[in-house]
Amino acid sequence: MSYLVAFNWGWIVGAAALGFATGWVSPISRVRSLSTMTMRISFAVALALVAVSLSRTLPGRPGYWLDLGLVMFGVYLAGGAVGSWLRYVLLLRPGRPRGEEG
Repeated sequence: MSYLVAFNWGWIVGAAALGFATGWVSPISRVRSLSTMTMRISFAVALALVAVSLSRTLPGRPGYWLDLGLVMFGVYLAGGAVGSWLRYVLLLRPGRPRGEEG
């Protein structure tokens, strides 16, 4: 894992920045959420990919790309969560009236 991060840190930071930007902008869009069945299938596919990665059944370069893709996807999701949370905290300010500045 340290090899993966040491040689691909630029891509990982880019995934975090893209996730942060997406999380920051996402409350603006009015996109319908996925259906329950689609969410279950997506979760099952992600879980299967993590299981393949942890069991090391995919050797060589394809396994390396799978590991890198999973790390980047996880960092992207974490960046999106941080961006969305910061937008909520900094712009909406819970407990403060909307028109008040200061």
